[in-house]
Amino acid sequence: MLVTILYLREVVPGLSVYSRVPDPRPAEFVRVERLGGMRRALILDRPRMNVECWSDSEENAADLSARVRAYALAMAGKRGDTTVYDVVEVSGPMWLPDSASGQPRYSFAVEFSTRGTRLETL
Repeated sequence: MLVTILYLREVVPGLSVYSRVPDPRPAEFVRVERLGGMRRALILDRPRMNVECWSDSEENAADLSARVRAYALAMAGKRGDTTVYDVVEVSGPMWLPDSASGQPRYSFAVEFSTRGTRLETL
């Protein structure tokens, strides 16, 4: 999850990306949360990430979601100590207004394979 958050912060300058809904809420922000996925081997993982995009209007939330989605689908490559492979969309953008705040929100989900590094024993 942290790999995704740091990547989105890097490729979309000024974008507020979190793992939890911040308090207070900015007018526009993105939340990334891991929904699951399977570890394939000691250093291989296949996380499924839910990406939620809030904004001040339905149109702006849809635009933000489209932008973030394009970057998420282009995430393959070396990301710090992690290599990201074959990004796959598992759920396209859906209108999902926030029931707690009423704030406009779109959501989509991606899944990708990652290869990390082995932890060295001390």
